[in-house]
Parts: sequence; C-alpha cells; structure tokens
Amino acid sequence: MIPSLVTKTLTASTPGRICLFGEHQDYLGLPVIAAAISRRIQITAQPVDIRGFRLNLPDISSAIDIPFDGMPLTYSETRDYFRSAVNILLREGFRFTKGIDGEVRGTIPINSGTSSSSALLVSWLNILTQLADIPQTLPQERLAELAYKAEVLEFGEPGGMMDHYATAVGDVIYQESIPSVSLRKFHPKLGTFVLGDSQEPKDTIGILTRVKFGMLDIVARIQVINPAFSLHTSTLTEATEFKDILTKDEYILLKGNLANRDILRNALAILDNPTESDRSIDHHAFGKLLTEHQNNLRDAQRISTPKIDRMIDEALKAGALGGKINGSGGGGCMFVYAPEQPETVAAAIERVGGKAYVITIDRGAEVRK
Repeated sequence: MIPSLVTKTLTASTPGRICLFGEHQDYLGLPVIAAAISRRIQITAQPVDIRGFRLNLPDISSAIDIPFDGMPLTYSETRDYFRSAVNILLREGFRFTKGIDGEVRGTIPINSGTSSSSALLVSWLNILTQLADIPQTLPQERLAELAYKAEVLEFGEPGGMMDHYATAVGDVIYQESIPSVSLRKFHPKLGTFVLGDSQEPKDTIGILTRVKFGMLDIVARIQVINPAFSLHTSTLTEATEFKDILTKDEYILLKGNLANRDILRNALAILDNPTESDRSIDHHAFGKLLTEHQNNLRDAQRISTPKIDRMIDEALKAGALGGKINGSGGGGCMFVYAPEQPETVAAAIERVGGKAYVITIDRGAEVRK
C-alpha cells in the first residue's frame, strides 16, 4: 500500500549562479569559487490522480506534457532534462504512481551562463522527490549530485559540477572535485554585483569541447615528456620548458589556465581572512582579481566577445571594482563587483547594449509547503 502523498501545493526555488574564480577549471579537476545569486527559478506543483508530468512554462510560452507508465522515459530531444531527472530518480529507487501538475517561472537569464538549466533541474528534482510515492527531503548536496548526473553524465556533455553545487547549496562556495567532491561555504560581506546579459547567443557545448579537450590534449602531450607535470602543482615558470612542443595558442592556453588557478588561490586567501568585526573583505583586491581572471579568459581561453569586453570596460569606468565574463562564454552574461553605486554601473552596461540586473549573494535550493 502506497503511503499517503503530500496533498498541498509545493514550491521549489533555486538560484542561478556566477562563477567568481575558476571559470573553465572545474572540468579539469581544479577548484572553483562560485556564488548563488538573487535571481531564481521556481516550480510550483501538486500531486494529481492522472499519471504523468505536466508543466506550464509561461515565461517562454510553452508547456511540457510527459506521459508516464512507470518505465524509463525515452528522450525526445537532446538535453531533455525534465525526462532525465525522472530517469535518474527511477534508478535511485523512486516511484511515481500518481501524476504531477505544475508551473515553472524564473528570473534567471536563459542560456546566458548563469546556470538556468542547472537551477531548473535542481528545482524539478526537489519537486519530484517531495511528491514521489515515498516522499523524501534530500540534502542540498545530494540534489546537486543528482542534477549533475541528469544534466551532464546522462547526455555525455563536457561540463563540470560547479553549476549544480553552486545553485543547490547557495551562498559562496569553494569546491574541489578531486579526489572527491568537497565544499567549503562562505558568508562574506560582499555587497552588490551587477549582472549584464549581452543578449548574444552562445554555443556552450562547442566552447566547452574546444577549451576542455584542447587543454586535456595539451596536458597529455606534456606528460609524455614529463610525467610529473600537473595542473595542480606545476608552476607558470615550469610551463616555459614546453613552449617548443606547443603551438603559440596552446602555450597561451596553458599559461592562462595556470594563471587562473593561482588567481583563485589568491581569492581564497581573501575570503579566508575577513575582518573579525563584520566579515568584510578587501573589496578592491577582490575586484582586481576578477579583472585579472577576465583578462586570461579573454586572451588565453578566448571566450569573451567584443560586446562583453565593452560592457565590462564601461562598468569599470562607472565605478565597478572588477568583473569578468560568466559561464562558458562566447556570449551570454558578464558581471562586475559593484558594492557602491550599482545602479550607476547598471546604467553604464545598458548604454552599450546589455541588459543589467543588480544582484546579491543568495541562499540555496529550498522548498516551501
């Protein structure tokens, strides 16, 4: 006999994220520092007697209707995350003998590098696990793990785990993924950022494939010559000995990755040493590191665009302390650190064609009953 199900409407809400430091590093096994932001995706849903999953998506004038007979679902398109979440949970032992009706709404820019897909998946997994035959409230880190399986592993995509943990756990996190996932959570007194959507389309999979597999190929070739070489421990100075076996672009990419690794370590030291009285950090040093990270992403990884460069430049002129592109790149969003006069900075971004949002650091995934 199936236990009685939750009959009240549930709302699962999950934030988007910005990658502060470590962009294009997590899939190489290097650490990242990311933060949840005050723009979110929520799903409001309730159990119904008609089996299957039905969701309205008014923000994009669409709807999802997934018939379900208890068997694993067949994917109707690539990156079919609504179905992959169900399949992942079926493998975990969850069962759904009743249906779910709901609605999806959000304020995260879509396909713009702020993890709207990961936030959507975490919210959907939260709804599914709460409305399963045997309801469960999963820890945030477990939701992140399942979302990573449903988004990346299920479809053989080249991304890492940062998006799923940053959105599910919330606040500011330092994440390592080797030898296993470990997290540190921070509550620094950071103040405001300004997120800027370039409204340029981006090819997430194409860029990840180029940058990730290009870097992995470089490392493999170097390790034939020097098996001790490691992205974790080798220095920028050591990289010079491999200049002759790499093309100019490959050598620049290698140095950019090592430099960004070191920038993250400097940022972690700042987060580790706030003032005792109010948890403030060195805002100017923090902003400067963001810009240094952006310079490498622009020149070494080559993932920035002329429009995003202009948006960052104008934001800095307007008083932002630093900033960078956000996400896989080639379009999408940038952000700047603007603890003072964020509205002035936002206006500067919009004058060069971006859509700007003043944001703060936010809490992680949650469910309201």
